[in-house]
Amino acid sequence: MTIEVRVPQLPESVADATLVSWHKKPGEAVARDENLVDLETDKVVLEVPAPAAGVLSAIKVTDGTTVTSGQLLALLEESAAATIGAASTSATTGPAAAASTAPAPGLGRAATGGTADAAAGAAAGEGTVKLSPAAKRVAEENKVDAKSLIGLATDGRVSKADVVNFLAAKDAPASTVPPAARVGSAPAAAAAPSVTAPPASARESAVPLAKAPAPVPTARMRGTRAEQRVPMTRLRARIAERMVQAQATQALLTSFNEVDLKAVNDLRARYKDVFEKQHGVKLGFMSFFTKACVEALKRFPAVNASVEGNDIVYHEYFDIGVAVSTDRGLIVPVLRDADLLSFAEIEKSIGNFAQRARAGTITLEELTGGTFSITNGGVFGSLMSTPIVNAPQSAILGMHKVQDRPVAVDGEVRVRPMMYIALTYDHRIIDGREAVQFLVTVKQCLEDPARMVLNV
Repeated sequence: MTIEVRVPQLPESVADATLVSWHKKPGEAVARDENLVDLETDKVVLEVPAPAAGVLSAIKVTDGTTVTSGQLLALLEESAAATIGAASTSATTGPAAAASTAPAPGLGRAATGGTADAAAGAAAGEGTVKLSPAAKRVAEENKVDAKSLIGLATDGRVSKADVVNFLAAKDAPASTVPPAARVGSAPAAAAAPSVTAPPASARESAVPLAKAPAPVPTARMRGTRAEQRVPMTRLRARIAERMVQAQATQALLTSFNEVDLKAVNDLRARYKDVFEKQHGVKLGFMSFFTKACVEALKRFPAVNASVEGNDIVYHEYFDIGVAVSTDRGLIVPVLRDADLLSFAEIEKSIGNFAQRARAGTITLEELTGGTFSITNGGVFGSLMSTPIVNAPQSAILGMHKVQDRPVAVDGEVRVRPMMYIALTYDHRIIDGREAVQFLVTVKQCLEDPARMVLNV
C-alpha cells in the first residue's frame, strides 16, 4: 500500500518552510516514526516522521525547496510490501541504487572518489552521532565520514562549527611541511632558491658579498585565502529582518546601571546544596534576574507594553522571553506568567528551553509572544553591550559578565562581584525617567533579595 508523506500543518504565523535535508534515500527501509526529513521555518527545525514502517519509494521534493502545509514530499510503500519494494527499486534504478547499499566488487576509491565509503560511514555513524542540518551539509560537501565525527557532539548533536574545526585540524599538518617541499612534485632542493658560490678571488676579497634577497612568500606560505558563499538559513534571515525592523521602526535608547551581586552570591552559596537536592536543579542567576524584572515591570507598566498603530497595549501579564544561543542563531523561548513561577520552576524551564533549543526540538508556540526579554551576554564574556529590542516588545534587559571590582561601601573601598546591566527601550512610549527607575528597581531587588519576598 502506498502512503503519501506530506508537510505537516504549519502554525498560522508560519507561511512556509524550507526542506533542509532528507535522512533517507529511495529504496531504503524506514521504521514507523523515524525522522525522514528536516523542514526549517523562521524559528525552528521541524522533523517529519514516517507515518508507517516500509520502504521510501520516491522523493518528490529536493533539498532547498520551499514547501507549504500539506504539500506532497514523498511516497512510502508500507511494510507489507517493503521487501518487494526494495527489490524492485534496486532492479529498476540499476547499479546506482545498488551502490547506495553495497558497492559492487572491484568498484574502488579511484572510481568513486570515496563517495561510496563516505555514504557507508555516514550510515554506520547515524546511530551514534546526530548532525545538525548545516553540519551535515558541510560534511557531505567535504566528503567527511560521519564515523570520524563521533566524540565531537555537544548535547548529543554535532554542529557546523564542530565540522569546520575538524576540517581545519585535519588540514593543519600540511602547514608544518617546508614550503619548498610542497611546491608541485619537484624535489625540495630544486624548489629552494640557490646561490652560486663565488670564485676564490671573490671570497678572499675584503668587500663583503651581498646577501641573497629573501624569497617572496607564496600564497601557500601565507596561508589559505579561500572564500565561501553560504546562503542564510531561514532563522538567520528572520533574525536579521527583525533586528533591522526594530531599529527602523522604534526609537531605541539604552540606559546603564551596575549591580553588586554579593547578596545573591551569598544566598546561592548558602542554599545551593539544599535547593539542588530538593528541586533537582541548580540555583542560578536567571531566576533572580527574572523575579527582579517582574517586580520592576509591575511598578513601570510602560516597559511591559507594546505599540500597535497609534495605540499602546499595556499587558497585565508577564511573559518573559529568555534569549538562548544555538548553532543556528539566537532564539527567545518565553516563560509564561513568570510572576506565578517559583525560583525552581524558572530554573527548570530555562534549562529545559536551552537543552531543547540546541537539540532543535523546541516548539513554535514556546517562541511566540513575550512582553519583555532578558539576554545574558556575560556567559560569553561581554562586559557591556546595548541589546536590541525583540519587536513588538518595547524593552530588553542585558546582563553581562560578573567581575570583581573595587567599589565604595560605607565609605570604604571593597572588592565586590559587580555586573553592568543595560536596558534598551522604545523611547516612543517609555520615558528616560521610567527606564532609569526600572533599572534602579532591578538593582535594589538584586542587592537586597528580601525585597522580592516582601514586595517592598
